Amino acid sequence: AGRLIVDLCDVDSAKFEDYAASGERLWLNAREARLLAKEEARLAVKSDATLLISDAEAALFLSRLPEPSLPNVQVISNGIDADAFNPDQVAPHPKLASSEGPHFVFTGQMDYRPNEAAAIWAIENFVPRVRERFPEATLHIVGRNPTAELEKNARVPGVRIWGEVPDVRPFLTSADCVLAPLLIARGVQNKVLEAMAMARPVLLTPEAATGIAAKDGEHWLVAPANAGVMRERFEHLVSDPRKAEHMGQAARRFVLDHHAWGATLDPFEVLVRGAAEQGEARNAA
Repeated sequence: AGRLIVDLCDVDSAKFEDYAASGERLWLNAREARLLAKEEARLAVKSDATLLISDAEAALFLSRLPEPSLPNVQVISNGIDADAFNPDQVAPHPKLASSEGPHFVFTGQMDYRPNEAAAIWAIENFVPRVRERFPEATLHIVGRNPTAELEKNARVPGVRIWGEVPDVRPFLTSADCVLAPLLIARGVQNKVLEAMAMARPVLLTPEAATGIAAKDGEHWLVAPANAGVMRERFEHLVSDPRKAEHMGQAARRFVLDHHAWGATLDPFEVLVRGAAEQGEARNAA
């Protein structure tokens, strides 16, 4: 009874296909992708509305459905608490503020495979290239449960693995640049929205940028997972502090306009209550 709304958030079956395509646990991930795709389609047919987190995810989901009659698929983007993630309310981390830089920060749950793979790529490829130009540059990896593979890199020059911290915001506000070099990603990356809300310039891969309609060069810097290209964009950013500051401020304004909770959740009430009921409530008010 009542309205059934399914929030898939991302097309997770496609993510497992990506894992399989990369050769990682090929049989297991291919099976998971196949079975999950069937379940996603079953839920969509049974629901009154199926929610995806971005236009790109919605289009991908619809393209994968076997049903001739398409279900009601709608987009409700992710949001951020822009009052909590406000650089005016957070002091810099004392250890970053008192040490040579530049500092770049990567946040996330570090036993989540895409985050682990991105961190290892940055340690092995990006950090050495950046330190050729900036010998004191440091990558700070901040997030719970770093894997044993990540912990092996704790002594690599220019790398600091913090693990779980009580608050990521002091790290973000201390960063000269926030890094998001994801190689596999779905939906909207919270870590990116958090950094943008903290008015920090973000350097990210196209995969990490998916689902956020920000502009390259204005709200952030997008570069492929190529150490030389990423270093060039990073150098361009840190060599012009005024441009970095302007980009960070533009990033925060973008989040306030498009990803603060008030901006993202307005359509949700209509879905939950139904359009007719919503109209009656407004008339009564």
